[in-house]
Amino acid sequence: MTTLDDVTTRKKKPQPSAEAAVAAELVRLAKEQGLSLTGPDGLLKRFTKTVLETALSEEMTEHLGYEKHDPAGAGSGNIRNGTAWVVPPGAVD
Repeated sequence: MTTLDDVTTRKKKPQPSAEAAVAAELVRLAKEQGLSLTGPDGLLKRFTKTVLETALSEEMTEHLGYEKHDPAGAGSGNIRNGTAWVVPPGAVD
């Protein structure tokens, strides 16, 4: 016979968050394609780069109040000047 105590003490497995599900899918796809998870060309580096660039772009959009390439910014004095690769002083190639 099952008692109320038996039912309440059983723990349900928590559902993975949307983020965890997406991360698991990315890892699965990377492995399928033979992509390394770490290292200079690995999934972690590529994903981190993409997340940072996207976040910075969205932050700039929010700060300026208009999307990239939107004519609303023309002549406002507060425009996007594009992007450039910057090599920090002392960096070794």
